[in-house]
Amino acid sequence: MRNGDARPTKISVEGATKYYQTKTGQVHALEDYSMQVKEGELVCVLGPSGCGKSTLLWSMAGLHGLSKGRVTLDAQPVAKPHPQIAMIFQEANLLPWRNLIRNIEFPFELKRLDPGKYRDRIDGLLRKVGLAGFENKFPRELSGGMQQRASIVRSLAVDPSVLLMDEPFGALDAFTRDEMNLLIQQIWMETGKTIVFITHNIAEAIFLADRIFVMSPRPGRLSRVFEIGFQRPRELALTTRPEFVEILGEIKASIDHGSGHQAVDVI
Repeated sequence: MRNGDARPTKISVEGATKYYQTKTGQVHALEDYSMQVKEGELVCVLGPSGCGKSTLLWSMAGLHGLSKGRVTLDAQPVAKPHPQIAMIFQEANLLPWRNLIRNIEFPFELKRLDPGKYRDRIDGLLRKVGLAGFENKFPRELSGGMQQRASIVRSLAVDPSVLLMDEPFGALDAFTRDEMNLLIQQIWMETGKTIVFITHNIAEAIFLADRIFVMSPRPGRLSRVFEIGFQRPRELALTTRPEFVEILGEIKASIDHGSGHQAVDVI
């Protein structure tokens, strides 16, 4: 956290510990993990596969409880899904029998809200992400990148204050992934949302984040925090600069993969 940052803490994780039961026995996913995210920050949580990143994010979303510890939003406990917290998953999870606009309207139906009252906001978001004109297309008619753009619109349409993103671009090709990272940066700069972005891609984390929280192998603990001071907006050419490569090497060297754990991606 930058010295002199007077912004209030938006979302806090305090001593998060998580055990869960599987068919083959108990899994110790998280151990005493703590982090605080300031209002309007974009932070990344980085670590090797299987270290508990997704478990952490699901707990922050109120989608499952912790064995010990707590998550707070604006100093209030988060014990179940919260209307001010939206989550974007690794897969777009669009309903195949609904066209794009009906998929975007789905959260409003769950909340028993009239999506017509939010039409201007939805249309503006569709234009921003390049999906205007595709409203009547079905998921099977959209590329993977377009489907993830639709999931971003679906999450932002209900105007949450916190956006949690669980490796949303991991399945995309490198070119589309770059486009999506630029889009997330643009949306964040324009909206001021608080974003927590899970990834195992070091370059992606450096490009996006104000701060990077590095997790240890399972059970996930907080290992290091890196401040990323590059000015915004950041362009893709940043990733070739010596100072970017230097911090990439420093972060990679700090990550303890542990026995049997996959390495994080560098690029």
